[in-house]
Amino acid sequence: MKYIITIVFLLITVVPLKAQKIDLIKVLGHAEGQTEIMLTNVKGVLDPANPTLVSPRTLENDKLKVVTSRDWTSGFFPGSLWHLYELSGNEKWKTEAEKFTSYLEREKTNNSNHDIGFKVYCSFGNGYRLTKDSSYKAVIIQSAKTLSTRFNPKTGVIRSWDHNRDKWVNPVIIDNMMNLELLFEATKLTGDSTFYKIAISHANTTMKNHFRPDFSTYHVLDYDPETGAVLKKNTHQGYSHESAWSRGQAWGLYGYTLCYRYTKDITYLQLAKKIAGFILNHPNMPEDLVPYWDFNAPNIPNEPRDASAAAVIASALYELSSYSTVKNNYLIKANAILYSLMNKYFSPSGKAKGFILLHSNL
Repeated sequence: MKYIITIVFLLITVVPLKAQKIDLIKVLGHAEGQTEIMLTNVKGVLDPANPTLVSPRTLENDKLKVVTSRDWTSGFFPGSLWHLYELSGNEKWKTEAEKFTSYLEREKTNNSNHDIGFKVYCSFGNGYRLTKDSSYKAVIIQSAKTLSTRFNPKTGVIRSWDHNRDKWVNPVIIDNMMNLELLFEATKLTGDSTFYKIAISHANTTMKNHFRPDFSTYHVLDYDPETGAVLKKNTHQGYSHESAWSRGQAWGLYGYTLCYRYTKDITYLQLAKKIAGFILNHPNMPEDLVPYWDFNAPNIPNEPRDASAAAVIASALYELSSYSTVKNNYLIKANAILYSLMNKYFSPSGKAKGFILLHSNL
């Protein structure tokens, strides 16, 4: 695994900042300064007349990597811009958010993988939440329809990938839990329960098959598309098939927390708590609560950290704390993660081409 740098804005939201009593002006100023630098760098490679490369993803050999709208990370930058607008009230960020969001509209009919939720809900979802623009609503609904085409009633889950056909017949990854938010929101916007039912089926089937007895999760499960039987339990980005890939644990924690948000089904809340317990109590979790890229990586403590996984975990814990009778336990841990990220993993001002967090593994 290698160190890379990505935008993770999940940690910079209104509630966590208030809970932590962090200097909001300082944090927001750092984020705005870095984003100004990022915009300059991105615009240097963006062709406004034909925006093919539309969103920054990472640094590779100290060079900015900008990706097409088809990339699974393409919604993160416009999502970050929308959060900046929300936190600062500065119309400049709204203007930029609208522009970078518009580049992703073509994805509303792209049914080649499950990542439409990552792409569209981070961008158009936040845009609609903040502006109530009816055109954004239409994109969200169409995107949910597109994602729904990947659902197989025989397996009960949404197929994640179409690639690697030599390895898997019908692969489903834990990351897919993050895309259910798009479906839940589509039901809220339309009154059509079809989206909701697909999300529930996927969540229930994943809960049944993806988790080990200790509540760690496999990364990739392969299903027989005709019978729904589980054919394989693998990893694609973790250390081994039986290891606990840190970002996968984060996706599971956040995914079942959001499922409880929309359904109030106590089963989802209970699972989210158990996943949180696995993460927070793991003997290989470092003292600063920013996990190694895999909890079972062979050379711990000489293994890369994953600040992106930590940010997702912190965000999930903040929300989970609002549903739990042991609220302070989750708040304390989330605050500690946020403190570590701010003090040890923030990019130095003016550096890293404008990215905010260092040491994130994609």
